[in-house]
Amino acid sequence: MARQRIAASQPVGRADALRKIQVLDGTALKLIALVTMVIDHVGDIFFPEQMWMRAIGRLAMPIFCFCVAEAYIHTRDRRAYLERLGLFALISELPFDFAHAGGIDLAQQNIMLTFALAVMALMAYDYLYEKQGGGIRGTVVGGLAVAGIGLLSIALRADYNFSAIGLVFVFYVLRDRDPFIRNVGAVAFEALVRNVGIYRWGVLSFFPLMMYNGKRGRGLKMFFYLFYPGHLLLLGLLRMLLLR
Repeated sequence: MARQRIAASQPVGRADALRKIQVLDGTALKLIALVTMVIDHVGDIFFPEQMWMRAIGRLAMPIFCFCVAEAYIHTRDRRAYLERLGLFALISELPFDFAHAGGIDLAQQNIMLTFALAVMALMAYDYLYEKQGGGIRGTVVGGLAVAGIGLLSIALRADYNFSAIGLVFVFYVLRDRDPFIRNVGAVAFEALVRNVGIYRWGVLSFFPLMMYNGKRGRGLKMFFYLFYPGHLLLLGLLRMLLLR
């Protein structure tokens, strides 16, 4: 229904143009994020001087944040979704440390923790927004809760911390807007909070996001969950063999 409202609100010319380029379903979008993430991690660990690999990797985070917001919107059980992210945050922490530091390292926590906190922030926002009766008051009170959880993510040293949580939130609150406005708003937020060095390349995520057709695709839910700690473990083993 929300997608019907969005389509109805678009100018006819823009809607027709969008339909021509909207060829990516949710699975394809996640695969783009996954591939760019792997390129980034390989560059970070083995080829730190190859900045083009890190630049390509900047596309992954905005796309993953979009997918988290979409999953939160469409999941039948938001609590179960939060618990699943929390579980894989625990599973992924040792592989994350192993890949990036060669051993246990408390200086930074993996992105699954950030996404779990982002979902927690959305749940807090929805609860407080409804409790305050919506409107400006509900938006402000709920937004303060999101900001508080963002600050918690900084204290926990979660990967991308406040910026990723804020980006998920922007995608969520603009969920019923024209896709162009939604994506421009989110990418503008990304450019504002991560406008440093290679992070500027994150704005290019706008293009695959505009190609999203709103369809789930094949899903492959467990593949994506397991791939994250799995590829980190593999990179950690390669690091141990090649960089010792």
